Amino acid sequence: MSPGGTTDPATDPATDPADCDPAATPDDPAAPATPSDPAGPSDPAEPGAYAGADTSAATAHGWGEPDHVDEFDTELSGWNLYDGPGHAGEGTRSPAAASVENGILTIDGDADGTTAGMAWTGNSQKYGRWEGRVRAPESDPTYNALLLLWPTAEDFPVGGEIDFMEMTDHTRQTTELFLHYGEDNSQVQGEVEIDGTQWNNWAVEWTPDSVVAYVNGEEWWRTEDTSILPPGPMHLCIQLDWFPDGDGEVAPSKMEVDWVRQYSLPESETTGAAEGLVQDLGERITEGVRDPVQGAATRAPSGH
Repeated sequence: MSPGGTTDPATDPATDPADCDPAATPDDPAAPATPSDPAGPSDPAEPGAYAGADTSAATAHGWGEPDHVDEFDTELSGWNLYDGPGHAGEGTRSPAAASVENGILTIDGDADGTTAGMAWTGNSQKYGRWEGRVRAPESDPTYNALLLLWPTAEDFPVGGEIDFMEMTDHTRQTTELFLHYGEDNSQVQGEVEIDGTQWNNWAVEWTPDSVVAYVNGEEWWRTEDTSILPPGPMHLCIQLDWFPDGDGEVAPSKMEVDWVRQYSLPESETTGAAEGLVQDLGERITEGVRDPVQGAATRAPSGH
């Protein structure tokens, strides 16, 4: 679940950020409607002019024009492509496993655990909104598809992590969210039932007061516990992560991304509230009850 990269991929599973101890689960959401398949590329500034816009959080909640857009019509020059060992030192993260064709980004994972991940590091910001249109066919159980925010300061776990789309279910019929925080890598989580093999718009809104997750324009998870929110700038990452279990052959797997968009918050929404954050991370309070075996489901970070 945590990002990997070009400089110093970590391999210590004891500090795993990416998957999680479930700590808090919101009310069960109803499964949102699934939008139609994507159309061809078009002007991203006009609502309804790009694939899935009519069911996007940006349209539903009036986010305005994005500051950054990738329609994946050209090469991946704006991304930091991971190049090194895979998660926890297993397999390989290779730029060659990410490709663009006909306006679609595809990340492939092969039978040997060679896969890819990529970070929009140059578009880092504190607070904002991010949205991506993703589908992932049913996969091998060892492959998870993710959209996440990672701390640009590379100070995980204190810097936090927001996995606002993590498909751990290999049938792609449920998707999870994990918010990591604090020196001990505490986590809160949520789950939504939706067919991830179809195109869906996944979005996250991070303000000084809350983190809210959306799918196809509908809110399905939120926290207003400001003591667990990330302390500094973050950036979007796209990953297909491999978690080998040692049982049998691995079937090749993939995820596809039609577009990603990033929005700034109005200045009026980014001031004031953050001043009340709890400074002592060791005393932070979770929502709900933490998993009784702390760290049992966590995953190792990979720097980028």
